[in-house]
Amino acid sequence: MYRLALSIEKDRVAHHTLKLRAFLHKFETGFPSEYYDFLNGVTPDEPDWKDLYPKQWAAASDEIRCLELGTHEASVFLRDRIARIRAEHGGRTVLLGGPPCQAYSVIGRSRNAGNAGYDADEDARQSLYEEYVHVLSQLRPAVAVMENVKGMLSARRNGDLIFPEVARRLRHSGGTDSYRLFALASRSGVRSRNGAHKSGDFLVHAEKFGVPQARHRVFVICVRRDVAESLAEEHLPRLGPERGAVPLDDIIGAMPRLRSRLSRGDHPGSWQDAVQAAHDLIDANQPAMSNVEKARFQGALDRALASTKGTAPPCRGVLGKTSLPADCPSELRAWIFDERIRMLPNNETRAHMASDLARYLFAVAFGHAFGRSPKTFDFPKALMPSHANWHTGHFDDRFRVQSAHCPSTTVTSHLSKDGHYFIHPDAGQCRSLTVREVARLQTFPDNYFFHGTRTQQYVQVGNAVPPFLAYQIAQTVSTVLDRHDSVGTHGNNDSISSRRQPTGPARQMPLVAMEGS
Repeated sequence: MYRLALSIEKDRVAHHTLKLRAFLHKFETGFPSEYYDFLNGVTPDEPDWKDLYPKQWAAASDEIRCLELGTHEASVFLRDRIARIRAEHGGRTVLLGGPPCQAYSVIGRSRNAGNAGYDADEDARQSLYEEYVHVLSQLRPAVAVMENVKGMLSARRNGDLIFPEVARRLRHSGGTDSYRLFALASRSGVRSRNGAHKSGDFLVHAEKFGVPQARHRVFVICVRRDVAESLAEEHLPRLGPERGAVPLDDIIGAMPRLRSRLSRGDHPGSWQDAVQAAHDLIDANQPAMSNVEKARFQGALDRALASTKGTAPPCRGVLGKTSLPADCPSELRAWIFDERIRMLPNNETRAHMASDLARYLFAVAFGHAFGRSPKTFDFPKALMPSHANWHTGHFDDRFRVQSAHCPSTTVTSHLSKDGHYFIHPDAGQCRSLTVREVARLQTFPDNYFFHGTRTQQYVQVGNAVPPFLAYQIAQTVSTVLDRHDSVGTHGNNDSISSRRQPTGPARQMPLVAMEGS
């Protein structure tokens, strides 16, 4: 198992969330009852944890630090803390990190290119990976994991690809050829320690490993040379086996039905009126389609119309309906579900303009009819927004309904700005996904609470590595270290002890986490 020695996060709200989580993990027999009372609405306000459990809160506060890598304050702190960790544990540590990714992401580069005066070569964020390399060279852990967006593989600086330079710096971070780099799910089949991996080998498709989301991210596993050389080829780090795809409906299909809210004059009756108006507008402006497609399209419209009759669904605070659908894989179900949760936290809908409700409803009906989300040119003129760039072809899928029958598209922090890319497939709800729904798609346990405004919560979820995937990576790293322990090494001051380490709770690998992407 792992013990968190230090975690660095620059965002204050995300830091608050992480500190709460670290605090909860101080209780070996389970989270305190006061926490569940807070999540379940028994107590409306979050307890003062420092007052209730001062020892556990102080330990969490010491582990989770709000600092920005690259600043003088962070550099001084890290120098001293890393020296302390090395004095206590030597090289028997694991480092995790994800340098900020905005300068690497394909979407981010596209948006930046539209900004007058933007010069990618002068964007300091492109070199922030050097802070991670600097920590790696100071800590000299047995294993380090670096995560980033797919765009890092194609990003360039001064005309040259960035990733080969990143790989070179990681490989030599503790001296010449001090680390061996490994790919968790090599697409070329290369597994060896000789550096023969192609850049694309480092790309992990999360949906192939039980994550209900098509999330493609770069993971580089850096294994210190003495550890790597002690391992047989079959024991080198690798994820597997691949799992079957988990569709969206297997994760959120049994969650409470919620209505969207209206950005103006919201109450259940006005929402029902808005859905009725959206239904009538779409019904009068249907696209050309076959009889079969029309039946599917009309079925979705009728389901939306049914939601305007009787009592409207709530928009928050639903007790019950916390279990996952029967088709959810058992291991993923056990990972997410908590039987002590009676009301799903962070599960409140956002407000939408009435005109967007019509576009959402059209997108859902179109998806049912044609088996895909509509493009901008598929929308009837009566539903087109007055966006200056609507007809340019850029971001022509800006209103995207998620399919219930396959993994979702990539959950990103852009959800904080609008929900257009994550329209719920149930026409009767006519809304974008809640924070809790996308948190489930990211495989956060239901008992994981996010602090901050709803906007800030979306950012935290979108920036995260899916915890269920992180768990599998942690198992892979642990297997590597266990195997190294059983083989042992000699003559290297940084090597893990050649004596067999104890297993179970007594065997704890100190973990250092740097601010994520």
